[in-house]
Amino acid sequence: MVNYRARTIAGSLALLHRAPADSARIGEGVTLETMEDRMPRTLFPRSAIAAVAAVLLLGSSAAFAQSPPAPGPTLEVPRLPPPDPQVNDAPALERVTFEQAVQRTLAKNPTILQAVEEIRRYHALMEEVRSSSLPVLTAAGAYTRLDSNRLEAGEVAVPVGLLNLNLQLVAPLIYPRGWVQWGQANDQVDVARASAADVRRTLAVAAARGYLAIITQKRLVDTTRIARDNARAHYEFTHAQRVGGIGNTLDETRAAQELTTDEVNLQNQKIALVRAREALGVLMASDAPVDNADESTPTEMPTYGDAMTAAEKVRTDVRARQRAAEATARTVHDAYADYLPYLTFMAQPFYQIPSTDNSKYPPSALTTYPPTGWQAQLVLTLPLYDGGLRYGQEHEREALAGEARLNVEETLRQAKSDVRTAFEEIRESDRALEQAMQSSAFARHALDLANLAYRAGATTNLEVVDAERQARDAETQQAIAEDSARQARLDLLAASGRFP
Repeated sequence: MVNYRARTIAGSLALLHRAPADSARIGEGVTLETMEDRMPRTLFPRSAIAAVAAVLLLGSSAAFAQSPPAPGPTLEVPRLPPPDPQVNDAPALERVTFEQAVQRTLAKNPTILQAVEEIRRYHALMEEVRSSSLPVLTAAGAYTRLDSNRLEAGEVAVPVGLLNLNLQLVAPLIYPRGWVQWGQANDQVDVARASAADVRRTLAVAAARGYLAIITQKRLVDTTRIARDNARAHYEFTHAQRVGGIGNTLDETRAAQELTTDEVNLQNQKIALVRAREALGVLMASDAPVDNADESTPTEMPTYGDAMTAAEKVRTDVRARQRAAEATARTVHDAYADYLPYLTFMAQPFYQIPSTDNSKYPPSALTTYPPTGWQAQLVLTLPLYDGGLRYGQEHEREALAGEARLNVEETLRQAKSDVRTAFEEIRESDRALEQAMQSSAFARHALDLANLAYRAGATTNLEVVDAERQARDAETQQAIAEDSARQARLDLLAASGRFP
């Protein structure tokens, strides 16, 4: 408002003092009185003009004196958390190498132990199926007690007490259906073993990725900590300048905002590191988080041809699908056994005595129940009609075999795609890592130059804050690029079946 009034006063004075063009010729005989005579009568005399100007100026000055500028907001000092130890200063954590992490996961992870128990279960099922093709021997004993002897023609036909002991042998002599089911159950045991091997591969890759995640997360924590320290140094410098009277509050506020932002990023990265350590500990079946001991990882990579061959013949998931397809194809081939007859042999020796002394009975009394004896049978069974059960089972097996073949084709196609992708990933990630390292170096150099220029008074701290952000982002991108290069090599080993 003061500036507006001052401009109004200046405009009024200019209007009041405006003279005709003859005023330029005052020195040529045209006097001021002459000019006043030529002015319109509506204008005030010079004394009135001066009085009005004085009043306006005094009023403006009084108004300005009565309206002092509002004080600016006071700057609050950033409240930062207490200093934390370095990432590598955690002696309570167990540290393992890359190889140890993978081997302990394979040895103790519950999922792998469950896969081993699954093999045992399928082996037990095979034993159950096998039992129908092997002989069965049972023993039985019975004691019969009557209220009295049973007589026929005055002689004892059935004594009051009778003890019977016998053995029963049932042996399948020709049993094609049981034999093929026995072989099919053995196939399922092999499929379970192949599936367990694939589970081992999956968990080994998971443990390796968990180990690499800790390496990357440590790198991100260090990067964010450096950015926070740089922001802190810049804030302390701007604060000292303002206190010394040569800085300003705006620069200090910007520096404080950047410092607190970097502190938030640092805490978030530390949380992610805690999660990565806990995840590796869970994979290794440890009761506490686990840390990495070093950054050594596999470096020997196969060639493209070797990787493609290994993906088809060595990779565990491909082998598991192929073994399952072979097992289902066998069930289709063995369907003929459902239509064949089978022959069973049964034998039963026995021993029986009365509960009383045989001397009490005449020799002819127990002729119906001799003391010892045996009987044998050959039973031939020919299945003729079962309501279409065997045909339905055969169609089901054919459908399962078709699904298994498609699974093999899909898994093999995916394995080859993984190999090709891994090689491209290695090539591109290496290029990205090289560029990220250059970008990080340039960003650090730009930050140093921005700090020098600001301390020399050549720029504002906007350039410093922007350089700090650029340096932080470049360091983060370098850490991500390093992780991508490591992950690409792990992907190639896993895709080619060479890991673990």
